Amino acid sequence: MIQPFDQLICPLDKQPLQLNERTWCCDNGHSFDIAKQGYVNLLPVQNKRSKDPGDSKAMVQARREYLNKGYYQPLAQALADTVLAMGSQALLDAGCGEGYYLRYLVEQAEQQGAELSVAALDISKWAVQTAAKQDKRLSWMVASNNAIPLADNSVDTILCVFGFPVEAEFKRVLEPGGRLIMVDPASEHLIELKRIIYPEIKAKSEHLPVSEKGWVLSSEERISFKVELPDTEAVHDLLTMTPHLYRASKEGRERAEKLQCLTITADVWVRVFSLTS
Repeated sequence: MIQPFDQLICPLDKQPLQLNERTWCCDNGHSFDIAKQGYVNLLPVQNKRSKDPGDSKAMVQARREYLNKGYYQPLAQALADTVLAMGSQALLDAGCGEGYYLRYLVEQAEQQGAELSVAALDISKWAVQTAAKQDKRLSWMVASNNAIPLADNSVDTILCVFGFPVEAEFKRVLEPGGRLIMVDPASEHLIELKRIIYPEIKAKSEHLPVSEKGWVLSSEERISFKVELPDTEAVHDLLTMTPHLYRASKEGRERAEKLQCLTITADVWVRVFSLTS
């Protein structure tokens, strides 16, 4: 059975939140309404670094179109297999984006009859809106990894896919012995696109995404597969959904936009870290 996660805390005073119909409330009178799309905004304005932080509406739409066509299904399957093999019961997707990987995981969990309580956050309002519209059973939140609105030691698994880990916060919300699953690009990820949009490709340095004491690398798997992008729309969506849209020059973007098709390499590391202290 899939259930929404309910051990939330107030982003203003860190007190426990209680759900009263469609409003989360703390004892100090702070309240946060659940939007009609099915998410709650727990990102105080003073914690925003910009007016509209995170991925833009266009980036989110492009990523949804791209991922829903199944181009990264092998990665989604690998993540689902990893989580379900652990017997996870309470999971946080820290940087959920538009929710593709989490929805895939939840579908697999349901097929196996697993019991899983799920929370998901992203700093992009557009991403969380899109995710929540597609599955309202989960606890979707606009929030930041810098101030996760979850109680201490409340989850056994954190999923961070192409995200930005905040180790102190991850340690706080994980229970002792909990696991962090990190997905990060490897050296050949999207190499074909990079060769088109950049005049020179810098060598990618390989390093572990978390480095503080208390983490133990439990497993490490490199997943690589080819993806056939059949038309200009798919190439456009790929470019738009990645940071390369802003990093590439105007000339580089124009070269990519002219492509009629493209074969790319998806090359990622899936690492599992256990929390020992």
